[in-house]
Amino acid sequence: MSHPFATTEGLDISEQGRTADGEVVRLDRRLFMQLYAFGECYRTDDIVESLAERSFGSVLYADANDPLGIALLTFTEDPNFFVNELRDYLRLPPFAGIEPKPEYTMMGRTYALGNEAELERSLITRPRQKVCDPAMPWSIWYPLRRAGTFEQLSAQEQRTILMEHGGIGHAYGRAGYGTDIRLACHGLDKNDNDFVVGLLGPELYPLSSIVQRMRKTKQTSLHLERLGPFFVGKAIWQSEGVTA
Repeated sequence: MSHPFATTEGLDISEQGRTADGEVVRLDRRLFMQLYAFGECYRTDDIVESLAERSFGSVLYADANDPLGIALLTFTEDPNFFVNELRDYLRLPPFAGIEPKPEYTMMGRTYALGNEAELERSLITRPRQKVCDPAMPWSIWYPLRRAGTFEQLSAQEQRTILMEHGGIGHAYGRAGYGTDIRLACHGLDKNDNDFVVGLLGPELYPLSSIVQRMRKTKQTSLHLERLGPFFVGKAIWQSEGVTA
């Protein structure tokens, strides 16, 4: 009997996790997210009203570094959305009259690390809930590319480095300072980045503090080729009814 996730070539490209009993679980679903920035936006009321009338999930950010800047985060399981419905939507008012800033465009997909027991919650439900949480309006979004030196390390060395990096994020999360979104973007942007990271929290300073602490880790200081640009914003519209 063929494996339900196998292709005709025998490849399994599903996301994989593991239960507490050690059983491997699989899910061939993932959430795609895209951040698209704009400038020369003199009014946001019309945009908020327009988004409220749409059925797709979205978050609208006010750009902290541009008094006329905004960014729209959208998310979906079907990437056709970005080249069909979203593409048509952004070509009409109220977006048609404002200036895109493509240098801040970021796109990625959720992925499993291999130890998640509830894959649907980890890959689909929880990321949606995080970005739409009104208690976490502040955000810092940025792409990154690892240096080739990281790929030359042994699996154990890589795990040690990632545990150091992840431990900082978990400590801030337990303290209530913020949470993160991790997206893989291999082949999904013009700059050939590896990941997109979103830091989300109730206040801005702790998110900046996370970035500062991360700079001292081995991954950031020794094994990153490129980091940024950084988009810093605060949510002024979030889709409602998204729960964990």
